[in-house]
Amino acid sequence: MTIQELKDKIPDYGRDIRLNLESVLSPEGSPGLTPKQIWSVALASSYALEDATLVKLILAQGASDLDDATVEASKAAAVIMGMNNVYYRGQHLMEDAELKKLPARLRMNVIGKPGIEKVDFELMCFAISAIGACGQCLTSHLHELRKASVSNEGIQSSLKIASVLHATQRALKIAGL
Repeated sequence: MTIQELKDKIPDYGRDIRLNLESVLSPEGSPGLTPKQIWSVALASSYALEDATLVKLILAQGASDLDDATVEASKAAAVIMGMNNVYYRGQHLMEDAELKKLPARLRMNVIGKPGIEKVDFELMCFAISAIGACGQCLTSHLHELRKASVSNEGIQSSLKIASVLHATQRALKIAGL
């Protein structure tokens, strides 16, 4: 399936998403990101959304920019952030100072050694944290992106990719696809 074929499946109530989908998956629509970063953020977001259709589409359309290490790292980002987003969002929502003092004691080695450029992995984790609605994780990964000198446009682009893919999935589910 191509991006155009996917866009054609989105009903008229999602026309804004049809327009945004192709845009955010292009260098012009995602300033501050390289093509590899665009496709890796899109792939990691698709894995986090657990959407096989989006995963296949991103793998096919971004094939020239997605090497095996990046594909594996995008899976790792979706998995580790699945754990972290739940844990840290739960801590935040409880607002219990005593629980926050306890060490997490959860293994997160992949964040330190993702097997790809650290900044690319951080962009993936940032996008996935937006999907997972974890403010603590968003803030943590934003801090790392700023340390790596990622531009505001690049950070925003990562967020836009995640949001448009999330909305694409929602539009297709509403349509029963």
